[in-house]
Amino acid sequence: MEKNGSSKTASALRWGILRRALIPSTTTTTTTIDSQEEEASISRKPNNNNNNNNVGFGLIPFRLVSSDRSKQQELFTNEAEEEEKEKEKEKACCVCYTLPDHNSTKLFLYQRVDNCANLNDFRICNTYDIDNTGIVCSWPSEEVLAYYCLSQLDLFRSKRVIELGSGYGLAGLLIAAVTKALEVVISDGNPQVVDYIQRNVKANLTVFGGTKVKSMMLHWNHDELSDMSNSFDIIVASDCTFFKEFHKGLVQTIKCLLRKEGTSEAIFVGPKRGNSLDEFLMEVKQSGLQFTVDEIYNSEVWRRHQNFSNNDASWPNYEKDHCYPLLVRITL
Repeated sequence: MEKNGSSKTASALRWGILRRALIPSTTTTTTTIDSQEEEASISRKPNNNNNNNNVGFGLIPFRLVSSDRSKQQELFTNEAEEEEKEKEKEKACCVCYTLPDHNSTKLFLYQRVDNCANLNDFRICNTYDIDNTGIVCSWPSEEVLAYYCLSQLDLFRSKRVIELGSGYGLAGLLIAAVTKALEVVISDGNPQVVDYIQRNVKANLTVFGGTKVKSMMLHWNHDELSDMSNSFDIIVASDCTFFKEFHKGLVQTIKCLLRKEGTSEAIFVGPKRGNSLDEFLMEVKQSGLQFTVDEIYNSEVWRRHQNFSNNDASWPNYEKDHCYPLLVRITL
């Protein structure tokens, strides 16, 4: 559909983005430039400013270390599906995060760099009944969760912690590096993502001290949870409530994993995204769990939110409902 014969609707533009992702163009014409400008007009993604390493809220400085495969150690060790994994290694880069106010502690994260969807991603999603958002990029809410954890170090000391739907695992790795947690499990339901998590755990072993850290493939509604029931003092997660079909399984996972004795809680960070967060919280309430929701939970995160809301050019189309993460704390 077109409006006034020229300007396309947002939905039409988003379908165009999907089409170009699946069928990348080999030409560089004015049409390509025009399509990029159209995408910028409706995308909620922040800009990547290489001058100040500002992606999303820009709370934790980072820099690209290497995208040269020859400089990387082996990313995958499983001999199965070698051809697909060889392709995946070609897409990997290493990013170095420097944690603010922590003696310049550095975390190295391997992640995918790719400007085109991989059809194998969709095959894996269908096979495991998951979504592929964890492998697309590092999302702003994950950075906000990690930054929030930096301000709550004592909360994690000597505790068993699990991150759900972790993507590349920035928050979980940070907790393991600086909070003196007893154990940190970094989990995701996508086997591709878990391969990256395992690589990232190995890349940062020297900063974990006495904290036990491991990666895990974990689905929110599978029987495998029975072996981990009543195991964790703290659950953390970011941007995990968008897909409503996973709400019930996610809530049951929280109830199963949280330790019943003593003080335990789940800390979720994510935007409202229409009514998806509200529906998740309704599921939480119906399950018998308690929760609180905070809008202003960190002064620096709030300050940056206000700047973006005032049309900061570094994040085009910033909109609170879709972009600003709320803090949800859930208890038994």
